[in-house]
Amino acid sequence: MDLVIDARLVVRQGAFTLDLALTAAPGEVVALLGPNGAGKTTALRALAGLTPLSEGHIDVDGKPWHDRPAERRPVGVVFQDYLLFPHLSALENVAFGPRCQGMRRREARRLAAEWLDRVGLADQAARKPRTLSGGQAQRVALARALAVRPRLLLLDEPLSALDAHTRLGVRARLRRHLADFDGTAILVTHDPLDAMALADRLVVIENGSVVQEGDPAHVARHPRTDYVARLVGLNLYRGTASGHTVAVGTEGVRFDAAEALDGEVFLAFPPSAVALFRTRPDGSPRNLWQATVGGFEPHADQIRIYLEGPVRASADVTPAALAELRLAEGDPVWAAVKAAETHAYPA
Repeated sequence: MDLVIDARLVVRQGAFTLDLALTAAPGEVVALLGPNGAGKTTALRALAGLTPLSEGHIDVDGKPWHDRPAERRPVGVVFQDYLLFPHLSALENVAFGPRCQGMRRREARRLAAEWLDRVGLADQAARKPRTLSGGQAQRVALARALAVRPRLLLLDEPLSALDAHTRLGVRARLRRHLADFDGTAILVTHDPLDAMALADRLVVIENGSVVQEGDPAHVARHPRTDYVARLVGLNLYRGTASGHTVAVGTEGVRFDAAEALDGEVFLAFPPSAVALFRTRPDGSPRNLWQATVGGFEPHADQIRIYLEGPVRASADVTPAALAELRLAEGDPVWAAVKAAETHAYPA
């Protein structure tokens, strides 16, 4: 398979080391996810030439880039706060990159006008950044990044400055533009919705190293760390499987899972699958344990309840169900999960 980028990024900064192998194909959008301090922005800066490599290489279209200065790398960057030039119009902001590449002023302005039209801002060309909405500024920043005809498009939290309503429309528009881009786009984000909606592949980084990689659907179904589980909204445990039975924790709690496996596994189920009871339920639910209410938190139109005990878990209930249960922090409860909603996969 032809690759736009084939890189190993090793950056040492004090006690922190980023060591990231990264490949991407033409037209592919790769999202880098991870907690604060994981190394995502360091990776982006290394690709852009703003942070030097301690070791490794960056090959783009089969040619080495790691020795090139930043200004000689055909990279487009959309920064978190867009960093538009406040004294320039939207048109001149977009024309800035082509002008730096040696394009004549008239031709650069013509190209900038074409890009503003492509992002739906042809009628905003004369406006200064301070008069633009957040969504409009984001589109000007994207047009500016693409106007230099980059092989590599770097997007650093490109939607984080937008309110929730604006973000929805801009995300959809950004996806359409990325689908037309024939280079490679690397997206850094904390938002799982942005990653799932925009990326073809997720690369999850923790403490400078890759902990999981794959297409969004696979990562969402099979998290391999607590961070990824929280990101996709699953309860996650590591245990030992024998057939459909998985032993979890140090107190011998056992779960029945939908899959039959043997050996070390991960076990996962969504908070919405957890049912809560004030007294032990009738019958013999197979995945049943005692817990203590550790706290509450609004979660969309549900209430997320954090359970303490031999198995720590999150459970989502409706406000009406919470009122009916009359739960308070510290109350004992019984928790149950159906085996059909409890999934195991190899560790």
